Amino acid sequence: MANSTIDYTKATQEKTLELVKQSQALIVEAVASWAKAAEKAAPTLPALPALDVPKPEELVKASFDFYGEVLASQRKFANDILAAAAPVVKVTKQAA
Repeated sequence: MANSTIDYTKATQEKTLELVKQSQALIVEAVASWAKAAEKAAPTLPALPALDVPKPEELVKASFDFYGEVLASQRKFANDILAAAAPVVKVTKQAA
């Protein structure tokens, strides 16, 4: 009986490993497809200078300036969405 239990365990492990490998292969294919599509859509970035390492203060300033622009863009986007939805919001408000 011990052999049949061990055989069952090994067979189950083999099937599980096979499913894991299949799942991993599907994920790799999906990421590769996404990367190819993103590569075509992404803007071409400038090449990095060889040894031009910015000062920490410059990195902090550049990062916060960028995040400020992103936040401003998100604020504008949110306001634009609210403006676009305004007719529905007015109708819903009146109906209530």
